[in-house]
Amino acid sequence: MDWYRRLNDYFPEEEMKQYGQLRDLIRDHDLYYKEETEDYLILYAEFDSFLFVDYLLVKETARRGGVGSRVIQKLKEKGKPILLEVEPVDPNVSDTEKRVRFYAKNGFQIADRVRYQRETDDGDTFDLNIHYWSPRSLSQRTILDMMAKACDKIHNFRSKRYYGRIQADPDKVLEWKETEKEAIGS
Repeated sequence: MDWYRRLNDYFPEEEMKQYGQLRDLIRDHDLYYKEETEDYLILYAEFDSFLFVDYLLVKETARRGGVGSRVIQKLKEKGKPILLEVEPVDPNVSDTEKRVRFYAKNGFQIADRVRYQRETDDGDTFDLNIHYWSPRSLSQRTILDMMAKACDKIHNFRSKRYYGRIQADPDKVLEWKETEKEAIGS
């Protein structure tokens, strides 16, 4: 349970899954993995065609030492696209800018055509950006489809049991953003 406390102490409350759901994902879901050392903790899902990083936490004293980049490199060696959710930069929260810089430094791009908006238990909404890395060219439509699968298979895994509702219905939380040119042409 120490691993859960580590996550809970670092990630915003609205991004945290309940302990029971994470325990069940690790124990009962054949796609979901937890890897933990003293320096880092990662929880991720490995699908046939992509990886979804649910949580990546590098111990504060190990940051700037390349630990996070080595973890990401290990995932890249699987040869599959990698998706993850990142808070938009908030000038009042310095870690948000650091996270975005870290992922950019490691070759991740923002899927700026995909809007991703989640809802808290209180009904408030919050936005997250989808960051992705791929060993080959990918359309953002493909990223949208992959993220829908991650929502369905990971965020919604036993979510009714733990929250009394579906946590991330892909049809409600994901939206394709049309460009101005596309909007005019339709």
